[in-house]
Amino acid sequence: MVVQNRLDPGSEAGVTHREQTRSTKANEYTEVMMARKAKPIKLNKPEYFFNRELSWLRFNQRVLEQAERTSQPLLERLKFLAIFSSNLDEFFMVRVAGLNQQVDAGRRKKDKSGLTPRQQLTEIGKQTHELVDRHTAAVRDLLAQLRKHGMCLLGRDEWTLDQRRFLQRYFEQEVLPVVTPLAVEQLDPCPLLPGLQLNVALTLEAKETEETETSRLLVVPVPDSFPRFLTIPSKEGTFLVTIEDVIADNATMFCEGRKVEAADVFRLTRDADVAVQEDEASDLLSNMEAAVLERRRRSAVRVELSAEASGPLKQWLKTVFKLKPAEIYEIDGLLDTRGFWGIVGREGFDRLRLPDWPPQQPVDLIGTDSLWEAIAERDILMVHPYESFEPVVSLMQQAAVDPDVLAIKQTLYRTSGDSPIIGALQQAAENGKEVTVLVELKARFDEAQNVQWAKRLEDAGCHVIYGIVGLKTHAKALLIVRREKGRIQRYVHLATGNYNDKTAKLYSDVGMFSCDRQLATDVSAFFNLLTGFSEAVGWSKLTIAPTSMRKRFIELIDREIKASSPDRPGLIMVKVNSLEDQEICEALYRASMVGVKVQLNVRGICCLKPGIKKLSDNIEVVSILDRYLEHPRIFYFGNGGHAEIYLSSADWMGRNLDKRFELLFPVSDPRLRKRLKGLLDVCFADNQQSWRLANDGSYQSVPTKGKKIRAQKVLYEKVLAAQQEKRRRSTRFRPVRQQQKK
Repeated sequence: MVVQNRLDPGSEAGVTHREQTRSTKANEYTEVMMARKAKPIKLNKPEYFFNRELSWLRFNQRVLEQAERTSQPLLERLKFLAIFSSNLDEFFMVRVAGLNQQVDAGRRKKDKSGLTPRQQLTEIGKQTHELVDRHTAAVRDLLAQLRKHGMCLLGRDEWTLDQRRFLQRYFEQEVLPVVTPLAVEQLDPCPLLPGLQLNVALTLEAKETEETETSRLLVVPVPDSFPRFLTIPSKEGTFLVTIEDVIADNATMFCEGRKVEAADVFRLTRDADVAVQEDEASDLLSNMEAAVLERRRRSAVRVELSAEASGPLKQWLKTVFKLKPAEIYEIDGLLDTRGFWGIVGREGFDRLRLPDWPPQQPVDLIGTDSLWEAIAERDILMVHPYESFEPVVSLMQQAAVDPDVLAIKQTLYRTSGDSPIIGALQQAAENGKEVTVLVELKARFDEAQNVQWAKRLEDAGCHVIYGIVGLKTHAKALLIVRREKGRIQRYVHLATGNYNDKTAKLYSDVGMFSCDRQLATDVSAFFNLLTGFSEAVGWSKLTIAPTSMRKRFIELIDREIKASSPDRPGLIMVKVNSLEDQEICEALYRASMVGVKVQLNVRGICCLKPGIKKLSDNIEVVSILDRYLEHPRIFYFGNGGHAEIYLSSADWMGRNLDKRFELLFPVSDPRLRKRLKGLLDVCFADNQQSWRLANDGSYQSVPTKGKKIRAQKVLYEKVLAAQQEKRRRSTRFRPVRQQQKK
């Protein structure tokens, strides 16, 4: 089912309204500056903004720097090398591919930083080649250090005769029946080579009987069904080899007696920025399945290949895939280090990893026997992964079998491969409950999995909504309707992260349970909006995108400006993944210029320039990278001494505020607000895993002054301490006192 979009953020009327609003804000800003005898500044100059794509590359550079840090355990550093590679793959598939499409279409429009698409591609190519060289050097260094600890990745020239024989037997028995050599020069059209798959290219010596003297090229795609790293039996230590080396070493079995002049490895990255046809009459499920398949045939945007690869291979790649020199990356070492994920968790090497931090029971739930009663009593905050995601799963599993539960409504954007959330929804529907699920099919790179979840849920009897035409549903919301003592009670869960039990152990996020009537009424109305039952109307507590979230954020910033004075300056503290939206940036500049202190904890992209005299010298931007991926969206506004804190599924990016359904919700309980303010304070105090953004675009590690503070470690220790204290209080003996007579 596809619900027709009634919210048209890109309509002419919508754009005109936004322009009028910006003009009004600009006039208000001018009046404030004149009242303070300060000269107004034009805020939309290109020199006041960083380019989005180059800012992202700086983020991935910080990931690489984590791998280069000698203070990190070796396998943790190896993990960051894998993350760097995976990040770069997606960047090319989506962002670089999108820029290529703009260049091919002849677009020359400059972005907010003043760069055309072609200029962005040129700078991306320059910086990425430098980063890839650093990454390659880091891989060599780490593999050399791992050898000292008994983990050896052997090259072909290091194999002993016994090892070579063992691998030859493995190849003959396991690999040879599966692989398919392709004589690519002889086949017309060229066989499809999927993106991100490793290929072994064999350059064969020409036969004397052939009319031409050109060598023949044979390409062997490496099947994904084999482990990337194979273990060779050994009495001492762990000896590993790559599957591509095993194929290359046994290449003569493919070659009909010909001599192999060269065996190289290459890997294509294809354009994955595929548009999906969306209209009220289209079958979105079928269109999404077709789009996933279409990605396999899209044009190449990058090729990685072995350094000093053979001339015939290079020429063939350039000709067939129409590659520019900047799109060719020659790697003097291992290609595709995503495969390191298969090494970092190996048993027997705990000493090379950080100590485990098992998720703890949420502090607010210690000593409770019933989730229903606990949530009904007061709002409950959960800070993942320090606190377990299990209560969310448990509540859904209880709801699926509870005879008093009447209905469950939920949004799903990304979930795990064997999701207990999906299982609970299926069971609930099979038990006769009304189950409505919005499965966002357009969650990039999870489309195929979400299509399968949608089909499974439909088969179980769930009402499955595939989304709103033209918009992604990125909000994280759960609503459970339960009959209690003859009355209807609604339980709500809202969060900054996905309903994914796997990533909830790897991403830091915040979730909240509540039975607040106004909030529950808003969430119920939100689901009615998603199912096409109602228009976007007034809300008591929720703010949604794309209709009103940007406006609400700017109102909150402007309120801080008005409440700020020289003797009592305002305070804005924000934690997001990305900051790109120009109107938000301009509002923050206005706040800085009148003395509001603005602290921004931005993990990745940041287009705002801090530290510019008389513009943003009251703005600080820091970025934390540590063992967990920083993922919460938290917004604090001092509000003249009456502080407010909000949580959201949305980053401060145009796509979140204009092209997605997102939720912003207040945290009303003073106890929870205090905890979130403490979380923000710790993040801005971090001097171990934090980088500060300068106005030239560079990031420098925050220097250690005084006590060492590592935010993630502090937050985990706070959870442990709070648990100990709560358990101590719950077990304290209290004397029974006789009640005095009146």
